[in-house]
Amino acid sequence: MAVLRIRNVHKRKYALICLCIVCLIIYKCLGLFSSTPLMGWKRSRKVGLSANSSQFTLEGEPFRILGGSVHYFRVPRAYWRDRLMKMKACGINTLTTCVPWSLHQPEKGAFNFDTQLDLEAYISLAGELGLWVILCPGPYISADIDLGGLPSWLLRDGSMRVRTTHPGFTQAVNTYFDKFIPKMVPLQFKKGGPIIALQVENEYESFAKDQGYMLFIKEALQSRGINELLLTSHNTNTLKSGSVDGVIQSVKLQKLNQRNIQELNAVQPNSPSMVMEYWTGWYDAWGDLHHVLPPEDMVSTVRKILRRGMSVNLYMFHGGSSFGFMTGAVSDPSYRSLVSSYDYDAPLSEAGEYTAKYHLLKDLFSRYNTRGDSLPDMPTLRYREAYEPAIMYQHLPLWDALSFAEGPFKSSKPINMENLPANNANGQSYGYTLYETTINSGGLLQSGDNVRDRALVFVDRRYIGLFKHQNLELAVPDGKQKRTLSFLVENCGRVHRGRDLDKQHKGLVGDILLNQIPLRDFTIYSLDMKPCFIDSLFQAPWKSLPEYPSFPGFFLGRLFAYSYPSDTFVKLPGWDKGVVFINGLNLGRYWSIGPQQALYLPGPFLNSGINQVIVFEEQEGDYKVHFEDSPDLGMAAEIQ
Repeated sequence: MAVLRIRNVHKRKYALICLCIVCLIIYKCLGLFSSTPLMGWKRSRKVGLSANSSQFTLEGEPFRILGGSVHYFRVPRAYWRDRLMKMKACGINTLTTCVPWSLHQPEKGAFNFDTQLDLEAYISLAGELGLWVILCPGPYISADIDLGGLPSWLLRDGSMRVRTTHPGFTQAVNTYFDKFIPKMVPLQFKKGGPIIALQVENEYESFAKDQGYMLFIKEALQSRGINELLLTSHNTNTLKSGSVDGVIQSVKLQKLNQRNIQELNAVQPNSPSMVMEYWTGWYDAWGDLHHVLPPEDMVSTVRKILRRGMSVNLYMFHGGSSFGFMTGAVSDPSYRSLVSSYDYDAPLSEAGEYTAKYHLLKDLFSRYNTRGDSLPDMPTLRYREAYEPAIMYQHLPLWDALSFAEGPFKSSKPINMENLPANNANGQSYGYTLYETTINSGGLLQSGDNVRDRALVFVDRRYIGLFKHQNLELAVPDGKQKRTLSFLVENCGRVHRGRDLDKQHKGLVGDILLNQIPLRDFTIYSLDMKPCFIDSLFQAPWKSLPEYPSFPGFFLGRLFAYSYPSDTFVKLPGWDKGVVFINGLNLGRYWSIGPQQALYLPGPFLNSGINQVIVFEEQEGDYKVHFEDSPDLGMAAEIQ
């Protein structure tokens, strides 16, 4: 009996020990021992991210932001988890993302927060993986996308002044925020979510047309239930003009010097210092070189930032791709549109590959893991495939596709893209617009810089030349009979920053002169090349590819992928300039002038089996599309 009692005592001890272990696990799962967010069990918190001393605190405990930017709209949704897990494995504790108004509200009365644009799902996933979130809700975000993320339908208002308290703009912002911000409120830290801070607008001091505007945006956020820390982000030379009461200022830079720190400390003494955008690389423009920042230079600057006790956000940690016609442009010193790749020479490549920068950062951040928590394993890389080339076997001239375009619209004078009565009277945002009129003679054609941005010019649908920003005159062949003069105008991308955002109308924005006389009586077709337009081309009169096809035109081929399609890169040697569509999805622009020579095609965009490949080519084609297993971003040049 004594032996039995001893055994029972041991059993009770073991049971008590097991119970303690279970309780400890549950306790940790509730987040009480963890500095990472937890979405499975939401609990309210009273004290969020605070900036009341020289160091950030989170729930009263010292906290350093080790952040990285990854834009959900530039990464296929199927890869969100992969990219964020790689971020977590690098030692980063905070995800930063911008929110593009133009994608979420493509028309005045139409909102999209689903599938690829399901921001709530993206933020919740970050929380699930143990990442905090800094949200940049705009309305202007820059992000190197068309019009800095502002919707182009704003420009239909002839008196519009974006990024000001102009009534037309504030009314549009209020309508958008009424739909958008309530989705973010439950995801805030104090409500148990991962959002610890929000950025108010973006580098407004470089625009600075309205002193009351930033206060309007701040109040627009707070009045809709935002109560987390607010911050602004500025270039280092404009800190003094960018302050907003009650909002923490941060800087953006690529090279750190003592003057930067002194200026930041001068405008907000006894407050935490943060580099909200440390640029890990740079964007690329067509006709330029691929920009790279040496890994040693990057990690040296990040190390200096951390040694000074500052917080940092890497812009970008993973750039991704500017699919479709999303890309922006620059106008200084001259107009240049950006390439489709947003690789940015970031620590995680466009296709999610680890780089030397990634490994250097992982080693550096491990030294600032004050809690001693072990980092998750680095996710394995995905297989990439060099598929067999797609042979183009059918051809459709642009002229035979016009019946599937929106229009035609009739107008005495040219109408810019934004003011066309297309897309439910919201105008045309992206793509091409075809303008046609009749002429009775040849002579000198003058654009007067009213072509935005590039126009292929045709007489009776025969190509005669090109208009662009630097090319303002063109000779029209003589002819006395009535002929059709056509302008196929491409919006190559609206500038994404600067003081001229109100002036980013595209298409023909004014008169075109023939022998000093303005052309009149236009027939206009909207060719924004949305998926519905590409799908409708199945009904078009495609024909077998002739020996000498006409341009511009659409070319159709097929790609065969096995059961689990892999990532690949689309390469078009022998083609000149155009757009690639895979299964109706606009992958992006290609252009032989480079630097980018291959488009990233994620595996989730492919079907198992046969995939449709459509190429819209403006002037010259090789009739074969190649698929390779490595990127080609072009000849590189170090950022100076």
